[in-house]
Amino acid sequence: MQTGKIGVTTENIFPIIKKFLYSDHEIFLRELISNAVDATQKLKAMVLAGDYKGEMGETVIRVSVDKKKKTIKVSDRGIGMTQEELDKYLNQIAFSSANDFLDKYKDQSSAIIGHFGLGFYSSFMVSDKVEVVTKSWQEDSQAVKWTCDGSPEFTIDESEKTDRGTDVILHIDKDSKDFLEEGKIEQLLKKYCKFLPVEIAFGKEQEWKDGKYVDTGKDKIINNTKPAWTLKPSDLKEEDYQKFYRELYPAGDEPLFNIHLNVDYPFKLTGILYFPKIRNNIEIQKNKIQLYCNQVFVTDSVEGIVPEFLTLLHGVLDSPDIPLNVSRSYLQSDANVKKISSHITKKVADRLNDIFKNKREEFEKKWDNLKLFIDFGMITEEKFYEKASRFALLKNTDDKYFTFEEYEKLIKENQTDKHKTLVYLYSTNKTDQYTYIEKAKNKGYDVLLLDGQLDVHLINHLETKFKESRFVRVDSDVIEKIIQKDELRESRLSEEQKNDLKSVFNVRVKSKEIYNVVFETLDENESPVIITQSEFMRRMKDMSQMGGGMNFYGEMPDSYNLVVNPNHNLVIKISNDLKEESGVKLAENDAERKKIREEIAFLESEHKNKKEDEISQPEKDDLEKMKKELGDIESTRKDMLEAWGRDNKVVKQLIDLALLANNMLRGEELSTFVKRSVELL
Repeated sequence: MQTGKIGVTTENIFPIIKKFLYSDHEIFLRELISNAVDATQKLKAMVLAGDYKGEMGETVIRVSVDKKKKTIKVSDRGIGMTQEELDKYLNQIAFSSANDFLDKYKDQSSAIIGHFGLGFYSSFMVSDKVEVVTKSWQEDSQAVKWTCDGSPEFTIDESEKTDRGTDVILHIDKDSKDFLEEGKIEQLLKKYCKFLPVEIAFGKEQEWKDGKYVDTGKDKIINNTKPAWTLKPSDLKEEDYQKFYRELYPAGDEPLFNIHLNVDYPFKLTGILYFPKIRNNIEIQKNKIQLYCNQVFVTDSVEGIVPEFLTLLHGVLDSPDIPLNVSRSYLQSDANVKKISSHITKKVADRLNDIFKNKREEFEKKWDNLKLFIDFGMITEEKFYEKASRFALLKNTDDKYFTFEEYEKLIKENQTDKHKTLVYLYSTNKTDQYTYIEKAKNKGYDVLLLDGQLDVHLINHLETKFKESRFVRVDSDVIEKIIQKDELRESRLSEEQKNDLKSVFNVRVKSKEIYNVVFETLDENESPVIITQSEFMRRMKDMSQMGGGMNFYGEMPDSYNLVVNPNHNLVIKISNDLKEESGVKLAENDAERKKIREEIAFLESEHKNKKEDEISQPEKDDLEKMKKELGDIESTRKDMLEAWGRDNKVVKQLIDLALLANNMLRGEELSTFVKRSVELL
């Protein structure tokens, strides 16, 4: 019998293991099974090399739970260990750097395990005693048993084990009794060991017999030892990729495309990435890529390991160059991880470009499900934008698709304004903005449909990329002003008439919406009244709702322009009716206004040639009095005009028609509009 102390100078190594890795205590099972897989793989390598002449027999790794004894056992039939090897690997090598670790890494939660060969010792996070019974593959070797109770002291005894390989028996402590539940162990095995290259048995297969489930006596193998990503792409068909996707995500939709990665230089990387049908919600999509190291599961939280937009993809990445047991912050700064990240971005872009070039029709059919992913990538990754700009598509309101270059050629001639700026018209809702889309099409313009979650950000991004171009929503102004040409129309109403009609139409003010009445000289066949919303203000408000750092815009009320067409016959009729019904009162008001304006002008001209201290106080008071009187006269005129507008059914009808065209007339106001329409008819 051998006794001794593990080569570490402090008594605190085991408490530190428990403390540092408490949040990850479930990984003990992954570590033990990884060791068992290594031992089995080494035996297989020796057989291939001709160094082992004996019978391999079965190499299944077995995991069992004994609730009564409060133990978990992991058994393999790998190469096993001699007493000297056991002493070396468990008592010397494992702790060779422990002293350095205690000085340097005691403030880092995940730095011990694996990094210092301490993977086996993660078992002490859940155990108050661990036994290792092992027998080497070498002929006539003696089985030995290593025992440790979580202190630096251990014992090694001879044992009666007859078969080669290693059994690790964990005596589970009272704080970790959850791990004695078979359901919990099966869950962890499926999480961490689902695709390990050696068969892992846990329990027996069951079948339904005589009204209950009974054991069949056949091992329940919990892993697929040859997952699709480990095979050659030439050996796989499309249905194999689909089958593997369902193995990863049993409840998921069918994916759109896949990429099979197989890189040997300058790093090793295999994997299969799938493009899922991406809904209009980015957050739901994340954490679907599973990261492996030699088929051992590491994490499914890959933000910072791959660019954020790639976290929308699903699938598996496997690389021995990604450290198995280190923190996310370490992975994010690791040089190999950065190279892998850059390479994946390139491969994804190249794959999409190939599909676009060779199967454009199929690509267009799937664009609506790909769009969110590609938009996200273009906005957040400059290198991806450079490649994606060749295959990213713009869809118009007729459901036709164009590359950036194709669309520019389509609209260049007709949609360049008098300032030589190319105007990209777009809609965010074909139904709500139908009237405005039709007006633009009647001018021969084309309108894009940009109704995705990220389109506000995409527009801002594209405006920095496209030369002398701007994006404008089709309802942000009358179409003649959105794309200004050199042609100028004359108004059939005078400035005085338009000023009066501003007050006439200024009859609709709501608590959450502000309407500013403006006149635009449009064709007489255009609508008499149109509702528009400033592109800048609306875009800022949209961005604030998406958390774009524009919160103060989000708190502002919605602001709209009530655009009146002074050339439309109905507007001219309203102006004539106003003159006929209120002309006398308005003329009297105008005469008063004119007289007092002349008096103010005379006084101001008198004061013009005087210094401030040369103007007497009575003169100043007279001027102020006249200005106040003028304000009162103008206020009276405004009140008179607004009252006339409120009582005029045609004015209210035209405003409500404009609101209805903009999908803004609802509830009681809509009901009133319908009743008024019947009356007017």
